[in-house]
Amino acid sequence: MNWLKTVAAAALIQAAALLPAHAGENLAAIKSVGVFKIGTEGTYAPFTYHDESGKLVGFDVEIGQAIAAKLGVKAEFVEGKWDGLIAGLDAKRYDTVINQVGITEARKQKYDFSEPYIASKAVLIARDGDDSIKTFADLKGKKAAQSLTSNFGKLATEAGAELVGTDGFDQSIQLVLTKRADATINDSLSFLDFKKHKPDAPVKIVAEQENADYSGVIIRKSEPELLEAINKALADIKADGTYKKIADKYFGQDVSK
Repeated sequence: MNWLKTVAAAALIQAAALLPAHAGENLAAIKSVGVFKIGTEGTYAPFTYHDESGKLVGFDVEIGQAIAAKLGVKAEFVEGKWDGLIAGLDAKRYDTVINQVGITEARKQKYDFSEPYIASKAVLIARDGDDSIKTFADLKGKKAAQSLTSNFGKLATEAGAELVGTDGFDQSIQLVLTKRADATINDSLSFLDFKKHKPDAPVKIVAEQENADYSGVIIRKSEPELLEAINKALADIKADGTYKKIADKYFGQDVSK
């Protein structure tokens, strides 16, 4: 019967290897090191981008810094392209991703999300003077400039568009402006920020998604203490006015609803 004991022991070891880390382990490690590592693009204005001096700035950057401050640690940003950004959580390159990550049922199967901290709508953006695109349905057979794995890219695919892959909003807009793409589905808040800086750019919103999409802070599963701490930090920065100050700076209004 020794072989049965050996098999049973091996099974227990394998099962233990599949178990999540001890409760609170990552939050404790973050506080011990004093650093909250955040994955972000750095190419998605006004959420996460580089200013003229090269400094990483943006709405999501400041939200991440505010959350870290409430945790009693410093925010450290790790930049990467969108298509591999969430996968970086699996590789434990960082503790979280704060990068306008839409809360979807598919993502919730594998990751945990904080309470929503921003609401936005998908809008269809086309060139001025192009009357062939007036609705999302008009994208059928057209070229749409999109980040390939984003929710916006999926919307464009569902509408029948041919996707032209990009690294983010700025590149998508440039492809539309230079006629290398017919349109892009993107974030309404990004577009408003773009037009604020470039009011004469010959692009316009031709259609808007009816329902708002919500984004949250995304982390690995089985880290309930960290999730609770992030949610408390978000509630605290809304209560003390920090959130409103950041939102007013980038959008001129509360963008949490």
